Amino acid sequence: MKSAELKNSLLLYAVTDRMWLGGNFPCKTLHEAVEQAVEGGATIVQLREKAMDEADFLAEAQDIKKICAARQIPLIINDNIQVAVKSGADGVHIGQHDMSMLRAREILGQDKIIGVSCQTVGQAVQAEKDGADYLGVGAVFATSTKNDADSVSIETLKEICAAVKIPVVAIGGITNENMELLKGSGIAGISVISAIFAQKDIRQAARNLLESSAGLFSQDS
Repeated sequence: MKSAELKNSLLLYAVTDRMWLGGNFPCKTLHEAVEQAVEGGATIVQLREKAMDEADFLAEAQDIKKICAARQIPLIINDNIQVAVKSGADGVHIGQHDMSMLRAREILGQDKIIGVSCQTVGQAVQAEKDGADYLGVGAVFATSTKNDADSVSIETLKEICAAVKIPVVAIGGITNENMELLKGSGIAGISVISAIFAQKDIRQAARNLLESSAGLFSQDS
């Protein structure tokens, strides 16, 4: 995927979390939730499963891949390189304590997308040097989804965007109400979980976020 095409794909980055399934939430299955998210306008999907059996994770990835392929948007697998390879996903996203960027590239090859989570300028510069395609930076706002997430100030976010040439996505606690605070930071888009998947109308939530983010970030550097 060319860099310009990838940057456009990062505008509304939907990350899955099955804590928002069932009960009082609108969807009973992840398939249904992701389908509604991409119908609403999510431009890329990350499948994140921290506690699922490997075989089940692979089956789920293959299923979600079909949804994304039908809409011609990338599917990224969180952390699990083997599931990414076997499912035919478009890439992986790794954290600072996961497999090294260089090893991930060795396994996946040059054609796959690799994103790296960063909280500092030094981490960002190193990830770009190692061959990352994009960076996920945060948490920029308080978030209940990842209680252990390190916070990143908007000033640091701006410094990271200025220090690298690859696109940057802001992560953590982003909503329609606070995303305007990120305007001018240099990000390519926003990464959200509950702002899409915890909403009563997932399609409309994604639609609203896409409209707002396109107005704020599509012309950023």
